[in-house]
Amino acid sequence: MTQNSGSIVAAFDGSDEAAAAIRWAARHAQATNCPLHVVHCSLWPLLTRHLGPVPGVSGSGLEQSARSILEDGVALAAAEVPGLQIRSTLLHGLPAQLLAGISTGERMLVVGSRGLGGFLGLLVGSVSLELAATATCPVAVIRQELHPDGPVVAAVDASGSPAALDDACALASAWQAPLRVVHVRHQPAGYQLPEGQDAAQDEDILASALKRAADAAPALRIDGAVLTDSSVPHAILKAAEEARIVVVGSQGRGILRETLGSTAHAVLHHARGPVLISRHGG
Repeated sequence: MTQNSGSIVAAFDGSDEAAAAIRWAARHAQATNCPLHVVHCSLWPLLTRHLGPVPGVSGSGLEQSARSILEDGVALAAAEVPGLQIRSTLLHGLPAQLLAGISTGERMLVVGSRGLGGFLGLLVGSVSLELAATATCPVAVIRQELHPDGPVVAAVDASGSPAALDDACALASAWQAPLRVVHVRHQPAGYQLPEGQDAAQDEDILASALKRAADAAPALRIDGAVLTDSSVPHAILKAAEEARIVVVGSQGRGILRETLGSTAHAVLHHARGPVLISRHGG
């Protein structure tokens, strides 16, 4: 990644999806020699003032339940990578807002593919979607790892997507994985794009991205392709079918689809494996 001195932050709500994210985050923290910060966001204080233990019942109460969930997350990470440097924080409030705030200055934010409020969460995936549009560090959304030995796939647009490409290079370097760079030439359905200058521009975009990747990580095995498709997200998803993770850039700020960017939005929703949304700054 574009390097920060912060931690890998992993959100945990006790769900199976969050457990997968915790384990992935622990392995990535080890690979990057970075501390892990496990966070649980409790919604209960927004709903009730009765957080204390039930009289006469040891270990009961909503606050204790939240602390137990956090401890379970830490235990999962410690079991996945013994000896890993781990700290933990219990926060109170809406997960997306709290995690976006805590992301400042951190190396990466790692979440599961479902909401982070358990049965009290919002719509499925809503927290992950909002964080992909509001966090100030890269956001990894973890689904099942179908191809743990596959390449890192980086999608670059006409700008060359330098931040996303740098993040992909860092991931591939940490995991000693091959890197595949793809640029999609959009061809509307039923329309045949002319050959010539436009095609040459697309090849130049790819060539520039490959050079940047080779300069950033000369030890990597890198390849690339210009893909033509009527749907940019479809082409990216097809290229990432056997990837260990796909890296895409993010556009704008806010929580709406248009501010995340339609390509990142579609990839985030439809990818079968892990996705990294490359975010840097406010």
